[in-house]
Amino acid sequence: MKKGKTAVIVGAQWGDEGKGKIVDVLSENFSVVARYAGGHNAGHTVIINGKKFVLQLVPCGVLRPGCRSVIGNGVVLDPIALLKEVGALREAGVKVDGHLFVSNRAHVILPYHRMIELAAENAPGRVKIGTTSRGIGPAYEDKMGRRGLRVADLLDLKLLKKHIENAVREKNMIAHALFNTEPLDADKMYTEYAQAAEKVAPFVCDAALLLNQALAQGESVLFEGAQGTMLDIDHGTYPFVTSSSATSGGAVIGTGVPPNSIDSVIGITKAYCTRVGEGPFPTEEKGELGEQIRKRGNEFGAVTGRPRRTGWLDLPLLRYSGMINGTNWLVVTKLDVLDELAEIPVAVGLKIDGKKTMEVPAQASGYDEIECIYEKLPGWRTSTEGIVEYEKLPRQAREYLAFVEKESGAKIGMISTGPDRSHTILMPDFVSELKAAARKA
Repeated sequence: MKKGKTAVIVGAQWGDEGKGKIVDVLSENFSVVARYAGGHNAGHTVIINGKKFVLQLVPCGVLRPGCRSVIGNGVVLDPIALLKEVGALREAGVKVDGHLFVSNRAHVILPYHRMIELAAENAPGRVKIGTTSRGIGPAYEDKMGRRGLRVADLLDLKLLKKHIENAVREKNMIAHALFNTEPLDADKMYTEYAQAAEKVAPFVCDAALLLNQALAQGESVLFEGAQGTMLDIDHGTYPFVTSSSATSGGAVIGTGVPPNSIDSVIGITKAYCTRVGEGPFPTEEKGELGEQIRKRGNEFGAVTGRPRRTGWLDLPLLRYSGMINGTNWLVVTKLDVLDELAEIPVAVGLKIDGKKTMEVPAQASGYDEIECIYEKLPGWRTSTEGIVEYEKLPRQAREYLAFVEKESGAKIGMISTGPDRSHTILMPDFVSELKAAARKA
């Protein structure tokens, strides 16, 4: 029996590249979609026939009939947020029950994680990271500190009660001593989360076993990342990063499939660049053009509504991302946002102290010394929105894409020309590979 095919979808920038739409489009060719990192700080917006879905924890595959969705062990799970999202999907007529599975090894976010994060982010003298204050970081801290609560433990009510009592006592003391925060009520928390546990229980399974069995039976699996490469805890612009492995390697750790089961890596990049929160952004456009891109691209967080910082495509960053992830295919989103520009600057190289460099700085402060080398490409000054055939794109748009492909070192497989599922150009070689993946042994 032939082993099933796999692909990893990864953000090639600082997140918000439009991974949700891409996973939704590609999930047609996969039996299972598995989310491997992050929490409900990630927002994936999917528009199908004009109807908008904002998913935070549930993988985008849930919107495809017959496709199973898996929340892997690498995700930190807020049970209340999950149940709210599941409820909204049920109301919208989406079949969630029997199609959504949650790893029993995923760690749980509890109210004290939010309390600690909110207080720490606003404490005097602390470096502001620009977090969503949803408890993601402190939940990962507890995971690595070996004092976390996992989904399997959430369902064990005796253990849950003891864990909450001990953790709340400790966290209340820490929060009061450091931040003068009001204490949380352990009894109230236990009651709320014991009720949530009962509703989450039907979704819980050994996700690693599910995924490995699916692959052994010849089914194809798509791994869905959260955030982007430059927000990766190890390889991003530390400390202005997320708390998990957002790169393609995280797919293996965050789901329990072996490294040799990954067939291809699909990197998602916008035709320009954006970043949410604090931290380095070498190609940021702070002027009127940056505001124009923000408005045209509707660059506001799907979860938080925060305005995104905008700038030009950073090819050195894209090459770095390709190296870290092993990117085989590149998907370019939001091409239509650049439609009105007469010329489009693209960063093609970096200088530090006047000397060209191939290295991306390890320290966030190192980005202060960076000088971007730009090349200006001609714009197309005509609408590309909704175009679904590559040949129908304006010549300058095709030249822009060819330049990105050549300079990034990854082949462009797909171009998004608008927010709807149908506003998509699929390149022939990419389609052939997807169809091969879709065929079961």
